[in-house]
Parts: sequence; C-alpha cells; structure tokens
Amino acid sequence: MHYDVIVIGAGSMGMAAGYFLSKSGKRTLLLDSFNPPHDKGSHHGDTRIIRHAYGEGEDYVPLALKAQELWHDLEKVTQKQLFLQTGVLNVGNEKSDFIQNIISSSERYSLPLDVLDSSEVNKRWAGITLPNDYIGCFEPTSGVLKCEDCIEAYRELAELHGASILTNSKVKEIVVHDKKVTIKTEEQTFYSDALVVSAGAWSGSLLSMLNLNLPLKPTRKTFAWFDANEHLYNHKDFPAFSFETSQGLYYGFPSINGSGLKVGRHDGGEKINPDESILGFGEVEEDEADLMQFLNDYMPFKQQLKYGKTCMYTLTPDEHFIIDLHPTYSNVAIASGFSGHGFKFSSVVGQILGELIISGKTEQNISPFSINRFIKSL
Repeated sequence: MHYDVIVIGAGSMGMAAGYFLSKSGKRTLLLDSFNPPHDKGSHHGDTRIIRHAYGEGEDYVPLALKAQELWHDLEKVTQKQLFLQTGVLNVGNEKSDFIQNIISSSERYSLPLDVLDSSEVNKRWAGITLPNDYIGCFEPTSGVLKCEDCIEAYRELAELHGASILTNSKVKEIVVHDKKVTIKTEEQTFYSDALVVSAGAWSGSLLSMLNLNLPLKPTRKTFAWFDANEHLYNHKDFPAFSFETSQGLYYGFPSINGSGLKVGRHDGGEKINPDESILGFGEVEEDEADLMQFLNDYMPFKQQLKYGKTCMYTLTPDEHFIIDLHPTYSNVAIASGFSGHGFKFSSVVGQILGELIISGKTEQNISPFSINRFIKSL
C-alpha cells in the first residue's frame, strides 16, 4: 500500500506530525509499536511542564512560544482543556547558568517574570522552604500540559483528516532508494514518498537502518506522586516547578484535582535497552529515597508516597534536540534526542516535521538542532 508520508513513532512528536501532514492533504500512515498514548515510552504520567523563559537556552524561546500558541489552537479545535495556567516557579542559585538563562531570555523576549529572593518565595508559597542563597523566577503565564490528553487530541484530529494509524506494529526494515521509501513490519510492507522518524528511545536502531548512527542514550527515569496538604499544594494556588539544587535538578507539579504532589528528577538515571523490561519504580533502592530527600529539603510537610512510575529519556550528548532532515535522504525528516524536556514542544515540532516533508524547509530556526553537530564528531 502506498502513502505520501509514513511516520514511524506516533507518540508526542509523531502524532502531532501526523495531524499537520494529514491536515495539509498528505495521505499519511502512522506506525507505532504500541497503542499511543501508552506507558512504554516518554509521554505518559498525566502531566508535563511548559516553560517559556527557558533555562536551557534562549534558542528555545521562540519554539516554546509557538508551541504554546499551537496548544491553545488544539484546545479550541477539540474543545478540550489541555493546558492549566498554574505558573511555573524556577529555583536555583542566582549565579547559575540555568537561572541566568531564564532571566536573560525573559528580558530579550519581554516575557512576564517575577524574580523573587528566598524569603519572598517562602512567603508567597507556604509549602516551600528555600535556603538564603536561592532565588525563584516565577513565570505566571506558563503551566501544565495534560500530556496523554494532548496526544489523544492530535490522534482524533489526524484520523479525522484521513490519517491511518497502525498500532502494535514494530518496524523491522527501512529502505530509502530514489526518493521512495519501503517499510516492512512483521506482517506487512508499506511504501511512501517520504518518511518521518520520531520513535523516541527506538530512534537509534531505526536510523541505523538508514546508515545514520547517532549518539542517543535511552535512560531510565522515575517520578512519583505524594499525598500532600491540599491547602498548600493544590493547582489553583501552587505552581509547577523546576529546582536546580546542589544534589540535582528536580521538577514537579501541584496536586491537580487531588492527585497529589508529583515530583521527578531530571538529571541522572541509568542507560537502558528499550527492548528489554525496565525496572519499575521502587525496584531501585534510591527511587523513593532520592525524591523524599528533595521534599524534606524544600517542601518539608510530611509528604507520603502514593505511587511512582518509570519512563524513558533519550539523551543526546549535549542534551539538545535533533530536528533535521537526513543528511543523505532529503525526503526523511528526523525528530529525536529530546533529553527529557521535549514534550512541551511537540506541537510545534509536529508542525516543523510537516513543513520539512512538504517543502524541505521550515519557518522556525532549527539550526541549533542539526544532525551535523554529531556527524562531525563521529
């Protein structure tokens, strides 16, 4: 069967790409080894933070703002609430690159940002206790995305525009020749004019079929929900947050409709093979202890563990994204290596992938995310 475009990996970026491609009139097939949204990759766990003043660098700000616009568009089209404007509190040492990037990017792009000393943070949010040498940068217009609902919304719209979605279908072979693509699964063979690879932790093995060996590192990550004082930590009064501490980089969410305070650690984690079973939360001794230590240090109000989960990051060496066309095949677009901070951008990345396939270029500046930075070092 022949399609205009095949998308391998119908998770965060792939599902959005499927929507934009099918909406543009492209006959689109999305293939996924599971049935998205699912808990086998990087997009589950109910919620993701969307920040605008970006601690990872100013190059991300235009993408974050465009992504926010597209999330609002998705809400309007589907009549679903996908975004909660809880605000986001970024905490760290005033002199750290993370905090300085947030402040400078807010100034450059005229983003609303309240810069607060530790006593001001402690007074404003009684559930937080900061040491004297930390400051807080509060983004009032940022907040929380309902990640699985976002993927479901894009899936419904993609199918409405004629996209086909084939689930539980693992790709076994990819061949690109003379601008024609052949994809084989265990049971079927498909043909197309163009290809999008956005398969998360499985991108490395898939791209190796196209003679592209990228330094991608799938990593086990954990996060958990804790019983919390709803008066202090409910989502109408308490923000989503990102803390850069001397022990590590932590992030979290307020208790949304009584779900509990959600906390995870961004850095660290063990390299894994995504095709093998991943140890569940609590099967590694430090899983709970690490998060409890963070809470004891910064939110010490007798939090009790409710439950935890695991997911995967796919890390690049510099922890910046890969969004580009294949260096040899101009009809193959690639989105990978989102390093644990990509979901918020999946709306705009999906649009970018559609533009790259349709015209070979995009209105967004994706030069910082070029594949070439890794090919030169290989």
